[in-house]
Amino acid sequence: MTGNPQTLIRPEVMDRWLRLLAPVRRYHRHRVEGMERVPLEGPAILVIHHSLATYDGFLFAASIYESTGRVPTALGDDLLFRTPGLKHLAWDTGIRPASPKAGADLLRSGQLMFVSPGGMWESLRPTEEARTLRWGQRLGFCRLALRTQVPLVMVACPAADDIYTVKKSRFTDQIYRRLRVPFPIARGVGPTPIPRPVRLTHYVSEPVRPDSHDPANEEQQVRALRAQCERAMMALLASPR
Repeated sequence: MTGNPQTLIRPEVMDRWLRLLAPVRRYHRHRVEGMERVPLEGPAILVIHHSLATYDGFLFAASIYESTGRVPTALGDDLLFRTPGLKHLAWDTGIRPASPKAGADLLRSGQLMFVSPGGMWESLRPTEEARTLRWGQRLGFCRLALRTQVPLVMVACPAADDIYTVKKSRFTDQIYRRLRVPFPIARGVGPTPIPRPVRLTHYVSEPVRPDSHDPANEEQQVRALRAQCERAMMALLASPR
C-alpha cells in the first residue's frame, strides 16, 4: 500500500488554492505542530475536528502539500454534491461523496484521506460546547481503518472554535435534523460574519494503528479503536490555544 499515488487534484488547481489561501493563512498566522506525524507515503486516514469556519481544514491541507508534497483527498457531506456549483468545485478539489466503498478505494490507491466523523452536526456546536466532540455513534471511519489496516491520525485546531461565537439554537438543531441543512446563528468580528483574526495552530497526533483484523471480533475491535481515537482527539483539543 505504499508508493506514490496519483493525486486526484490537478497541480494547477492545487497551486491556485495555495494562492487563494495565502492571505487567509497570514490573517490567522497559521502553523502546524506535529507535521512530521503525517505519513510521507502510503495511505492514512486523517481524522479532523470540524469547526464552523470549516476553511481551517483547507489551511491544514495546504500545509501538508507544502511540507510533504502530498495532496490529501477527502470524503464530503452529501449536501456538497446536491448543491449547484458546489458539486463540481468539491470534485475538482479532491472531495468525494462519503461511502465505505469510496473510502476503501481511496485508501487502496495509497491516498491520504480526510474524514470528519462529526460532519456538519459537529460544526454547528454552540460556543458552550467548544472543543468537544459530536461523533455520536459514528464508527465507520474506524471500521474502514481496521478492514484496510491503515493508521488513523487525529488533527485538531482548538482555536478554530474561537473564529465565531455560535449561539445555542433549537431552530438550528431542528433544521439540521429534519433537512440536513446547516443554519447556524453566529457572529465573528463584532456583530458581523467576518472571521475573527485568531491565531490558528493545528495539532497532529501520533498515528493510531489498528490491531490485526479479526472478523469474528470486529465489533469489539472497532469500538476499542474508536475509544483510542476519542482519547487522542480530546488530548489535542486540550492543547494550548
